[in-house]
Amino acid sequence: MALQLQDYISAGKIASEVRENARKRYYVGTTLYEICESIEKEIRQKGGKPAFPVNTSLNDIAAHYTAEPNDQITVKETDIIKIDLGVQINGYIADTAVTLCYDPKYDYLVQAAEAALKEAISIIRIGTKSSDVGKIIESTVKQMGGIPIANLSGHSLEQYTIHAGKSVPNIWSIGSFSFQGTEAYACEPFVTTPEGSGFVREGRTRNIFSLVTRKRTKDEQANKMIDYLWNKFNMLPFALRWCIPDYDEKTGRELLEKLIQNKIVRSYPILVEANNQKVAQAEHTFIPVSDGVNVTTL
Repeated sequence: MALQLQDYISAGKIASEVRENARKRYYVGTTLYEICESIEKEIRQKGGKPAFPVNTSLNDIAAHYTAEPNDQITVKETDIIKIDLGVQINGYIADTAVTLCYDPKYDYLVQAAEAALKEAISIIRIGTKSSDVGKIIESTVKQMGGIPIANLSGHSLEQYTIHAGKSVPNIWSIGSFSFQGTEAYACEPFVTTPEGSGFVREGRTRNIFSLVTRKRTKDEQANKMIDYLWNKFNMLPFALRWCIPDYDEKTGRELLEKLIQNKIVRSYPILVEANNQKVAQAEHTFIPVSDGVNVTTL
């Protein structure tokens, strides 16, 4: 696992540096397009590749919003923004997130997410049960006045695969697995207000995509795009703006829609707090060891 471990660590170092730089920035007045493009550029400049489009999820959107081409949505003084970013080296992924809150009324949500993540990481080692992680996240969040989002979770990671089959829960849950030292995982508490439902629902917007198969269609242009997506992104998520200037926006959208209809490309809906309450998130990637945990994104 030496090479694999080194790639995870190298990706984590870049992800950590980029996340901390984002944490220090004041984004009020900045467009989501500018935020996504600048963070992805920084990842590349540091020698990594984005593992997925930077997520810039505002307020009650918990996850899965990335900027559209030339997105003009601008961060306001009352906003809370989750910046979720991923870095990959040879397909090995570091996944991390920070929440920036510009309304002091919701600072406690950010603090609860960060505290829950810290407490969860503190108990993880080889053999720790995932249900115990969910239990400590839930209790920490509730003690700090928030509600955990029950139907969002962390996940195991594999080469070129962000969600590799195992879920790291944010609440106590029946049924669990034990963490292994041969796998990498992401832990990501999501926290909402006491008025929240503690669940997310799917929204209409879908601007993150991934290739799910390379089967051929009867459309030569669509087949060329399949090869293009495979060569450029493998099975990792991508955004339409990543396909420009190779495709103009109109053609790119039409071809993607065709591939979605043929179940060759998957689109990811934004995830919105069911009671439209604001949401905060914190996230680290880690590999368990016998006496603790190697947090690659610390």
